[in-house]
Amino acid sequence: MTRTPDSGTPESDREEEPWLGSDKVSELWRVREHWLPSVAALADVRVRQYGGESRGTWGAALTFYDYHPGDARRAATAIAEGRVDIPSVWRLNTPAGRLAEYGGLFAFRLGCLIVLALVLSGIWMLVHEPASS
Repeated sequence: MTRTPDSGTPESDREEEPWLGSDKVSELWRVREHWLPSVAALADVRVRQYGGESRGTWGAALTFYDYHPGDARRAATAIAEGRVDIPSVWRLNTPAGRLAEYGGLFAFRLGCLIVLALVLSGIWMLVHEPASS
């Protein structure tokens, strides 16, 4: 992945357009956000990466990416024309990609629903506990 200096460093004096965040680029390329850095590397898009600092025992902070606006638009054209080979599961406009995106969301929501049901049933059992003689 091509990297540039820190996100606060301007690339040139004539560049005024802000770099694009992951949400905008995901919509532009129709690619799942998780795979944007990999697609950027495939399409030779300049990327600014920030975050991800080590927190020792607690893991690492989240990593965020910003994408060069001109490169992102050029890559969008190349992706739409099929000149960048992207696996279908990475994309949002293929059945495999939609299944991966929304299947994971469905599983998460189902898990939350099950946990909520267990908590509520536990509370209900505590409240309706039979009185001891």
